[in-house]
Amino acid sequence: MRHICMVLTLGATLALLAHAEETETIQSTEMNRWPKEKANKWYAEQPWLVGCNFIPSTAINQLEMWQEDTFDTETMDRELKWASTIGFNTVRVYLHDLAWEADASGFKKRINKFLDIAERHNIKPMLVLFDDCWNANPKIGKQPSPQPGIHNSGWVQSPGKNVVNDPKSWPRLERYVEDIIGTFAKDKRVLFWDLYNEPGASKQGSRSLPLLKKTFEWARAVNPTQPLTAGICCPHKELKEYQLAASDIITFHNYSNAKSLSGQIANLKKHRRPVICTEWLRRGHSNVNSHLPIFKKEHVGCYNWGLVAGKTQTIYPWGSKEGAPEPKVWFHDLLRKDGTPFDPKEYALFKELTGRK
Repeated sequence: MRHICMVLTLGATLALLAHAEETETIQSTEMNRWPKEKANKWYAEQPWLVGCNFIPSTAINQLEMWQEDTFDTETMDRELKWASTIGFNTVRVYLHDLAWEADASGFKKRINKFLDIAERHNIKPMLVLFDDCWNANPKIGKQPSPQPGIHNSGWVQSPGKNVVNDPKSWPRLERYVEDIIGTFAKDKRVLFWDLYNEPGASKQGSRSLPLLKKTFEWARAVNPTQPLTAGICCPHKELKEYQLAASDIITFHNYSNAKSLSGQIANLKKHRRPVICTEWLRRGHSNVNSHLPIFKKEHVGCYNWGLVAGKTQTIYPWGSKEGAPEPKVWFHDLLRKDGTPFDPKEYALFKELTGRK
């Protein structure tokens, strides 16, 4: 993720899996979760899913990506073409509740336009509805300029911790979830729904669990043809147990070393559901040459963080200081603004393993 996200230890993961397995049947029935057979059939119909967390290089955050005045289809088209050239067949894209609240009809039209652009490049996005990470007070309208050298200086939470902690304000969120998922519930251009990125992050902890549960409830009520998930990352037992019990497909984040990645994949596969890593790549710990072959061997879908270096400034590490020079080794991202790779060897490996060589 765009902040330091703890990875489950092996022992904690095993204990978590054991507990989750005991309650899975009852909870799955209560939550209308897809049966394992349906989830695995869906996954068997997909290619090896390889992609990135995508935002156009001209946007500092989700609102700048989606608001009408800054909705940059030219950059999206160019950069998704580059993604396709690498061999990517999917991208992970964040929406924002305030973009919907300000202009629901226009927002949905822009999502539709984005899906058209992605389809032209044979890319199926997964869409993320909520996010507990980074700046806690999102505001509609003109977004701030990047603070030079600072990793993700302008990224915003959705809906923001004040709303997450105020159930009286959730009817608006219910309408947002039901409208967005309902509009695209049968759209074959949408791969799946990632309902809530890193619930519990930014020191929220288990306070995000009630909204997470409601989000699954609202999404299930729409009955989309695509699977639902919320990725495991933050170290809060109740959250992780619920995410494992509620998700149709198991998604997770891992920014640690290859041994950690292999161990986590092995343990998550014990649920006998599709396993997909929706965030990885932290050079020096999580690297293309060490991790991409593992994903390929295990047939685990993978979405590295970032495509083109841009206004999010995620080439800088977590906790970077204002005015920091460009790092010799980028933290995230794969391509420079002209489309050339930061590391040609990484680029070549992606193309080789995705069959685009």
